[in-house]
Amino acid sequence: MSVRQGAAGIFRIQSADPAAMECTSLSCDLAAIASEPGAVTALVFAGVVAFVALAYIRDAKASCRDEQRRVRDEQDAFEEFADRVSGLDPAPASSTAPSLDGPAAAVRTVSAVDGGNGVDDVRLRRVLAAYRDTVMSLPHYREEYDETIPESLAAELGPDTAAALASNGTLSTGAQSALVRRSRQAADARSSLADAIDTEIDALSGYETDLTLVDRRRRRLLEHLDGVRGDGTDAAIDIWRRLDGLEDDCDEIAGERQRTLDDPPMDVAPPGEEADRRSFHEYLYGPTEGPRYPVLAQIAEIAGRIRTDRDRVASRIAGGD
Repeated sequence: MSVRQGAAGIFRIQSADPAAMECTSLSCDLAAIASEPGAVTALVFAGVVAFVALAYIRDAKASCRDEQRRVRDEQDAFEEFADRVSGLDPAPASSTAPSLDGPAAAVRTVSAVDGGNGVDDVRLRRVLAAYRDTVMSLPHYREEYDETIPESLAAELGPDTAAALASNGTLSTGAQSALVRRSRQAADARSSLADAIDTEIDALSGYETDLTLVDRRRRRLLEHLDGVRGDGTDAAIDIWRRLDGLEDDCDEIAGERQRTLDDPPMDVAPPGEEADRRSFHEYLYGPTEGPRYPVLAQIAEIAGRIRTDRDRVASRIAGGD
């Protein structure tokens, strides 16, 4: 997955249905659990103490790193394309004619040159060859967008730029300037996006550290209770309360993440299509096979494990062991 940037400097991506997810408190009532008729008198911790692998966050970090590499590759490609175009000699002003009639005509003209039919101008051919050898040569590009060179030029750099390029089928000074300027804008936009992804990777690492600490404390509490001999009721009550505190920690982490989701570093949207705006996090995780909100999903998994542990500890209290 990668982004597209039109003439207005807004990213262009594939559509994805928005989804909402919330993390709610998982606290439960000890008295209700302890009064269950099926309460057991012994607590077996095998499996309960197992470490939570944090797979959702781990996979999210891997996905972000892959996307960041693609975005950086596109940044480099547009910078190289701009450098190559800026080094070309434009056609003399006297040899250029007014632009054709609109973006559609521009694409038809450029397509004709690209296919070897119609206008045969060496300058325009060099522009198309430069685009083919830089942007279009990226391994993921054709697979994701399946566009011709003229279609990609119009989508990435704007149909008005393509129209200027198609002016009499040659490279005018104005068309050259527009291509270089828009290409550098496309590279700068990808640089900003890659930096935002880097911030997200750092955030994922932070949540991974926080949740690992929560899960480590959960396991140590259970290991401690498992080692208690004799009447362990007081110890079990203390552990139950501490587990309740860990649930509160999960709620706090979830709230922090939700605030981040509500205030993303940028939005990703097709040009002029406000209804199709996608948040930064939907852009990153919407097309993946994992959950759209991996941090919240990870918190829910750990909180669910804590709730299960609390239920078992409550059963041990009810049994009097």
